[in-house]
Amino acid sequence: MKKSHQLTAIIGKENNGYTALCPELDVASQGDSIEEAKDNLKEAVELFLEDASENEINERLHSEIFI
Repeated sequence: MKKSHQLTAIIGKENNGYTALCPELDVASQGDSIEEAKDNLKEAVELFLEDASENEINERLHSEIFI
């Protein structure tokens, strides 16, 4: 059975595009629009979770994030 986590996306304007960060896993991406940045971040998080070892995921996963 797969674990389920609710993750945060912080998206900010930077120059001519947008950056996106998932602070719980320290994974980031970017895009030309907010939607593209969000989609790219979602893909980056999915790839990280597929490829990373369970130990690396547990080391990176922060349960409390204060913004």
